[in-house]
Amino acid sequence: MNYDCIIIGGGPAGLNAALVLGRARRNVILIDSNEPRNHVVRESHGFLTRDGIQPAKFRQLALEELGAYPSIQVKPEKALSIERISETNYEVTTESSNVYKSTKILLATGLKDEQPNVPGIERFYGTSLFSCPYCDGWEVRDQPLAVIADKNVYKLAKEVFTWSRDLIVFTNGEGRLELHERERLETRGIKVAEDILSGLEGANGQLERVRLEDGTLIDRSYGFVTPLWSHPNHFAEILGCKLNGYGGIQTDEYGRTNVWNVYAAGDAANIVPAQLIVAAGSGSAAAIGINGDLTNELFDQTN
Repeated sequence: MNYDCIIIGGGPAGLNAALVLGRARRNVILIDSNEPRNHVVRESHGFLTRDGIQPAKFRQLALEELGAYPSIQVKPEKALSIERISETNYEVTTESSNVYKSTKILLATGLKDEQPNVPGIERFYGTSLFSCPYCDGWEVRDQPLAVIADKNVYKLAKEVFTWSRDLIVFTNGEGRLELHERERLETRGIKVAEDILSGLEGANGQLERVRLEDGTLIDRSYGFVTPLWSHPNHFAEILGCKLNGYGGIQTDEYGRTNVWNVYAAGDAANIVPAQLIVAAGSGSAAAIGINGDLTNELFDQTN
């Protein structure tokens, strides 16, 4: 069977795209290995009517809704390769050696995070250390917060200041703050520690103290970090998709990339802001673009 669209990735972008295309009566297959970027997070926020939902519950509800549309198939598999086999057809091979063909491809593969180089940071990430203040800032408002970052330090510190004035910035020895940036932070009462961090202390995922290389302990209850991110696969590169200034897949407002019949949505394209509702919205927009292009191509055919 040749599908109208293969969606690679079952996060909010891919799921919402499948929903919109299914409602447009398109034959869609969604391939997803269920390895979400937010798997360590207990709650997701900022999504109207779903504020505070557990990521696994969000996915469960989405899959239940997709099940109402017979033209949508969901395959719990990992896509291994993608190949253009003709002017208008692509072929995706999965880890299970299944091969699927379609006219359109939607890359909704998300991103993969790598935390700052601080011993033990993974024990707290998703519980008391977070990456998005818009997602988790409200829950830690007015608490003693840490910003642990070796890039985009100034930007993150300014954002976090909205939620708490009790803020210390840790650059982990990288020294990425310009002099004028440091001065502006300190003018607002934000302390800056440029020492290398030797570890984090706490129990059961709850941060209690940040330990500097010289052994100094600084009390902090929660914090925000700037993880390094990468694409989880090379599909965009293999297909020849251009990247935007942030390193995401470059698209127009309807998810179209520079490669004909290839679209992208969600964190893989947006990069920032990385919120469920933003990703879901971009998936919807891409689905509208895909459906519109399929419709126009049908009517533009010459017999």
